[in-house]
Amino acid sequence: MRERIEQFLEDSKALRPARYSYADIKKITNGFRSKLGKGGYGTVFKGKLSNDILVAVKVLNNIKGNGDEFINEVSTIGKIHHVNVVRLVGYCADGYRRALVYEFLPNDSLNKFISSGNQSHTLGWEKLHKIALGIAKGIDYLHQGCNQRILHFDIKPHNILLDHNLSPKVADFGLAKMCSKDQSVVTMTAARRTIGYIAPEVFSRNFGKVSYKSDIYSFGMLLLDLVGGRKNFHARATDSSQVYFPEWMYNQLDKGEDIEIQIEREEDTKIAKRLIIVGLWCIQWYPADRPSMKVVIQMLDGENMPVMPPNPFAASESANINTTATSGSLFSGDLDSISETNGSNNLVSS
Repeated sequence: MRERIEQFLEDSKALRPARYSYADIKKITNGFRSKLGKGGYGTVFKGKLSNDILVAVKVLNNIKGNGDEFINEVSTIGKIHHVNVVRLVGYCADGYRRALVYEFLPNDSLNKFISSGNQSHTLGWEKLHKIALGIAKGIDYLHQGCNQRILHFDIKPHNILLDHNLSPKVADFGLAKMCSKDQSVVTMTAARRTIGYIAPEVFSRNFGKVSYKSDIYSFGMLLLDLVGGRKNFHARATDSSQVYFPEWMYNQLDKGEDIEIQIEREEDTKIAKRLIIVGLWCIQWYPADRPSMKVVIQMLDGENMPVMPPNPFAASESANINTTATSGSLFSGDLDSISETNGSNNLVSS
């Protein structure tokens, strides 16, 4: 593993962020004095660079296999810059010690707000809408804006960090894969992921092949979380709420009933409904039935309300996306074929 990582770092000198020794990491974190969080990957500490720039240092203490997750982080996030993607400032590969140095984001992760169940009161619906749109733009950049397509494969509230303006940044690229833009399918190996955000095709190829559309599914589940909060929702394989929570939201809207969320302004009701409908489009069971992230951005940012998608829970067969709704025409053909100028018009009611 050490030889493989060293070879990778040597080959990518021109692209990589700054390399620090372990002694540098101890100095940056002031002897690992201020802990920000801990998880299965390791521990995150608050640090400061010599020019007083605050950073978050992730010290990896659970190195497994051949170092793929460390290499993924440095190779993907290390050479891209986008306002909605967290910036990797540097890294440490000193013997068996591994650390990643990120820009410091003071408002923690989106999960902190969602798990409280009061995100709409704390952030406000307009801010929630901006956060959703920012995440979508970050993912779209990964899918289309880089020289190679970057598939994140771990989109969830825990991996969305918020800066001082509560602007979202996609983080944690340990499971990411890179592929050419004309490559629509990738191979997957067993790896840690979070139940409740994993696309069906990752579990079973009967639903389709694994591709960038798997990120779309995860984003859809995140949108539904953003609206509903799932305060008492626990993502466990034995917990049926992970299946019926989005289905319940679909049935409420399909019957013309309100989602049981306390909203005072009519404008906020429209925002919540928009986020739910876009989320339901994204969690269609079959990858071909999900929109691309570019179309998702059009739906989130458009003036008119998106139409309701086919019921993703209704049947085992792929939804017929050529259906005509009373409020307007839905998609025709594959969802990626919709042009930027006409895509949102096919998805919204008049």
